[in-house]
Amino acid sequence: MTATVPHQALGDTALSLPLLSMGSWHIYDRMDFGLAVRMIRQAIDAGINMFDVGVYGTPDTQPPPLTDILFSAIVRAAGVQRNDYLLSEKLWLEGFDPDKGFRPQLENALFRVGSDHADLVVLGDLRRDDLQLRDLVLSLAELKKAGLIRAWGVNNWSATNIAALIDIARAESVDAPAMAQLKYSVSRRSIPDGAPFAKLFAQGFKMQGSDVMEGGVLVKPTPPEREVGRDPGNIREKIIASVPALAKIAADFGATPAQLCIAFTLTHKHNINTLFGATKLTQLEQAIAAIELVERIGAETIRAAVEPLWADRDVVNPEGP
Repeated sequence: MTATVPHQALGDTALSLPLLSMGSWHIYDRMDFGLAVRMIRQAIDAGINMFDVGVYGTPDTQPPPLTDILFSAIVRAAGVQRNDYLLSEKLWLEGFDPDKGFRPQLENALFRVGSDHADLVVLGDLRRDDLQLRDLVLSLAELKKAGLIRAWGVNNWSATNIAALIDIARAESVDAPAMAQLKYSVSRRSIPDGAPFAKLFAQGFKMQGSDVMEGGVLVKPTPPEREVGRDPGNIREKIIASVPALAKIAADFGATPAQLCIAFTLTHKHNINTLFGATKLTQLEQAIAAIELVERIGAETIRAAVEPLWADRDVVNPEGP
């Protein structure tokens, strides 16, 4: 497959991110190994060279989390060298050690995935009130100094807390967060499209769109049996009810619902990267085809067509959690 996915520079981080990246949550542990190898090879050849891989569970989790370990075997079998792809790792605030910082957690994650560094780390949701943001920023600066990471961001943080991180980093003369992984879809738009994040984007901050198909709810006739993400605003039933309308809009555009879901995220001016999951080659191909859909239909036309599907309007605070 010819490389067709464009790349963009992530601020001053020296990283160039593809417009699309692939996630690992509930992915590789549900796939035939040979198929996963072919899919990763095909993604790389198309220019999708960024993979979001995390440790999604604890030693007590049953069944034990293995998707990141499987990923390490998949890339080897696909003949992909470490310098051929970007690794995005998750760091969980629940595991932050006040004395040792993030390093033990990251080293364990890198051991599991078979790498000596992560190109990007994304801090999980801020659910602890006993943490000092300065401690987080300085711990990440130490990881950068040690060559364990190249850049960092956050996952579903509020605009106010992100602004605080940026201010702390500036005062300490260390790297600030470069992007936020935010829920963004035809259904969930209030936070990325709101005024608080617009102020951050105006400063060069970027977004990575995630949960773009609501865990599959938007593109399947029945909700998935596996775990899906949180439901801010308790609007999932409303989202499910909108699925027929989404399918009709997609058909009118000569596209699939999955293509339309991904294409919508690409219409946001500050979305540097859209994260998606795929367990079939056809799903990977549809994701790539979403780029062509935006070019063929136009961003404004797509945004106008899906406007009635905006389910969290006036429900979720645009400031973020």
